[in-house]
Amino acid sequence: MRSAYHEQLDQFDDGLVRMTTLVNAAMIRATNALLDADLELAESVIAGDDQIDALAHDLEDEALQLVALQAPVATDLRVLLSGLRISASLERMGDLAVHVAKAARLRYPATAVPSELRQVIIDMGEVAERIVQRTGEVLADRDATKAAALAIIDDEMDSLHRQLFNAVLSDDWSHGVEAAIDVTLVSRYYERFADHAVTIGKRVVHIVTGEPYSTAGIE
Repeated sequence: MRSAYHEQLDQFDDGLVRMTTLVNAAMIRATNALLDADLELAESVIAGDDQIDALAHDLEDEALQLVALQAPVATDLRVLLSGLRISASLERMGDLAVHVAKAARLRYPATAVPSELRQVIIDMGEVAERIVQRTGEVLADRDATKAAALAIIDDEMDSLHRQLFNAVLSDDWSHGVEAAIDVTLVSRYYERFADHAVTIGKRVVHIVTGEPYSTAGIE
């Protein structure tokens, strides 16, 4: 019969996976709000961030209580301590989805994305969705190989970020400084979103192998 302690550990893991689902939904909605100048959808992303923050707070409380009351060691301790950092990264990913939604709200009823960059943002949204889905799988399975593969998806996001940045700096740019700032910031939000997923992957490698986070084998 499984102990209450191990059931609590499982619930903690499930909470992290649930956070990836919420963060994924937030970024999908934020991307759609940005592309379609959908104010109602943008506002729903901004309001919905409270749910992500609340779950992160609950997970922090659970982890600290388990550390204090159960004195875990080895893998269990790594799960809880790394889980605290993972929860914080996921919370920040939710915040980045909010930033995208706020960019949509700022320019409403116009769109913040010039037509020639629309496909780049669509692609960034797709990569963001894919990397956070894979992050959920990595957390659920504690698969170090899948965790390392997150860096490959991150490379796709970095390439898209460079593509957008080059477009803004091009002599052909005709949308002015304000639009350039908008799309550059939005691109940065997507890039940081993917970077946090890679950070989570490193934490999972640390949990599984015990290898220090700073040398977790994910570039």
